[in-house]
Amino acid sequence: MDPNSYQQTVDEIAPKRPVLKNCMKAFLTGGIICSVGQLISYLYMYFFSFTERTASNPTVATMVFISMLLTGFGIYKKIGQFGGAGSAVPVTGFGNAVISAAIEHKSEGFILGVGVNMFKLAGPVIVYGTFSAFVVTLIKTILVKMGVISW
Repeated sequence: MDPNSYQQTVDEIAPKRPVLKNCMKAFLTGGIICSVGQLISYLYMYFFSFTERTASNPTVATMVFISMLLTGFGIYKKIGQFGGAGSAVPVTGFGNAVISAAIEHKSEGFILGVGVNMFKLAGPVIVYGTFSAFVVTLIKTILVKMGVISW
């Protein structure tokens, strides 16, 4: 069988993917997660006198904590199965990935199983995030010193 006829046969047999439906579910899921994050941000501003700028850090921490709790109880997996990439894109996907790795390796013990595997993902994300922030700040500082942009 030549490659073209093989590919044609595969295309005929393979089930059609509901791309538009999956995109809508991902959009809805990501939108709901971000709306919950915005609500939490407003709660921090209303009840704890945070400003719009200072409320972002506790909001992110709260969202990651909530996603870790939902992962531990098996709820975030169901959200991910429904929403696909919509559940992975917000910061909650990071919390889910960290805790999922820890739960998967808990049989190896708390130190070598949970601790080590939890930071396999978190470590590189934190290192690259910190390094990227340093590079962007360095570029901005150089551009400000050169007078290209104002602070």
